[in-house]
Parts: sequence; structure tokens; C-alpha cells
Amino acid sequence: MSDSSSTAAPSDAIDDQMRVLLVDDQRIIAEAVRRMLAGHPEIAFHAVATAAEALPAALAWRPTVILQDLVMPDADGFALIRAYRAEEQLRDVPVIVLSTKEEPSLKAQGFELGANDYLVKLPDRLELVARIRHHSAGYIRLLQRDAAYRSLRASQEALARANEELQKLAALDGLTGIANRRRFDEAARFEWQRGRRRGSPLALLLCDVDSFKLYNDHFGHPAGDLCLKKAAAVLTAQLKRPADLAARYGGEEFALLLPDTDLAGALQLAESCRAELERQVMPHPRADCGIVTMSVGVACAVPDDDATLEDLIEAADSALYAAKRGGRNRVQAARTDQLSPR
Repeated sequence: MSDSSSTAAPSDAIDDQMRVLLVDDQRIIAEAVRRMLAGHPEIAFHAVATAAEALPAALAWRPTVILQDLVMPDADGFALIRAYRAEEQLRDVPVIVLSTKEEPSLKAQGFELGANDYLVKLPDRLELVARIRHHSAGYIRLLQRDAAYRSLRASQEALARANEELQKLAALDGLTGIANRRRFDEAARFEWQRGRRRGSPLALLLCDVDSFKLYNDHFGHPAGDLCLKKAAAVLTAQLKRPADLAARYGGEEFALLLPDTDLAGALQLAESCRAELERQVMPHPRADCGIVTMSVGVACAVPDDDATLEDLIEAADSALYAAKRGGRNRVQAARTDQLSPR
């Protein structure tokens, strides 16, 4: 057992230390309580003699039990109980009222204000220690339970954030940082169904870096990876709407998914992508034009019972190969007999 002269303010950690704060203006009572608690090293003791000291001491010292006198020169004990309960840190701290009177009305008032127990001073030593142990144990369990809940919530939130990050990473291409094929497939299915419900067009651009194998063979794979990163950056820079998606479709091939976009708008965006990559002027000694370029196949459809998502992809792929056969570094629309937007 320790008194205020030897007990520092407790740390924020939840421990099993019982701490008793006595608020009583009579020194003889403080000394009597101190003697009663002597021989109990698990109980720390602190006493203050004025109401003005009570609340600051309780906030700083964080008792597990407050022994509160009812009659004090500068304030009554009931007012202090109200003050304790108004503080979030002290709202649940057990308060044992100490009174010279055993009147039912005083007991009722104390309990109504939030007191947990009522003792006529001074009680027997065994009874006082037993009450302190009982109320302290309950309060410490409450603190430990709340700390466990907070830790559990923090762990759950951290796990949710980690899962969210993992989901994001699982949807991204490791090299270019844009959406991967899996994410493209999911988005394409979603947008196809959405376009079908709304009767709105869905456009698809398939873009292929021209003569990329020759570029890789000439400069090596690190340079080839950098080339793909730059191509991905060019494509994403042309997208202005949140619903538009740029994805690495495979190897040196990219896909742009454009909801609510007709063929004219898709062709315009495709030409912007092609021209912007050309403006980067990345040297490609083994290409006919001497720089890195791309070919783009464009297809557009209003999803309905007469067409499928696979038809849209096949049409864009056919258009891409037509652009390649036509000399590369060009945009080619799908044939009207494959898919025709309404």
C-alpha cells in the first residue's frame, strides 16, 4: 500500500493495480483509512482534503475506487459525484460514499447520482478492504474488456484496410500499374450488363505496340518494360471519366473500355492515344518509321440479345489486326457487318 507521497500518476496501460482516492477534509479519517489499507501492497492510496483538489486528482491519478465524503467545507459530496460522472474518464469509476449518517434518503440520493456504494464511516477494516477489492475488480475488468474491444476493432479495421489493398493489388498489372486482365474482364462484364439495361453503347479499344518484339530484341527487356510503362501512361492520360478503364490486356497489348461512348467518340479517343504515343518520339531503330508507335482496333455496340461481349472483343481484335496489316501506326474501326451501334 502506498500513499500520495510515493505513488506517481499511473501510465495509460491497463493493469491490475487497485488505486483508492479518498476525498475527505478530516485528516483523522485519511490517516485511519491509510492504516486500514496498510499491509496491502496491491492497493495504492491517495488522499485529498478539499473538493477543489478532488476532480484534478481523480483525472490525473485514475483511481479504481473513489471514497467520497458527503460533507465538506467547500462543496458537498453529491456535487462531486455529479462532476465525476460528467467526465468521460471518470464516468464508470466506482464511488463509495462515506457518511456519518445512515439515512435512507441520503443513500437514495447518492445512488441516483451514480454512487456505487454507501458506507457509514468508519467501517470495519475487513469490510472496507472487501468493498474496495470488489468494486476495483469490477472496474478493472471493465477497463480490460473495453481495451480488448478497442484492440479488436483496430485489428479488424487494419485487416479490412489490408484486404482492400490486396484487392487493389490483385486488380493491377504489376509492371504498368494499370488494371490487369482480370480486372478488365470483370469490368467488361459489368459494363456490358449495365449497357444492356440502359440501352447505352459500349466501346472497346484494343491497342498494340507496333513491332514490340523487335524493340525488346534490340534494347533488351528492361528497356522493353519501360516502353510498356510509357505506353500505359499515354493511354491513361487520355481517359477523362472515372468509368473509363485502361488495362494491360496481355504482353504489349492494352485495352480501353469506354462505357456510354459511341463509335465516333471511341475513334476520336483512339486517334488521340495513337498520336500522343507518336509524339513521345521513343527511338525504335528496327521499326519502319524509326520510333515507337501503336495500332488500335475500335469496336462499339449497344448490348442486346443479338450480340455478346465476346462478339465485341472479337470485333475489336479483328480491327486491330486489320490496322497491323494496313501498315501499323493507325486506328481501324471494326467492320459494320460484325457490330453496328444503333
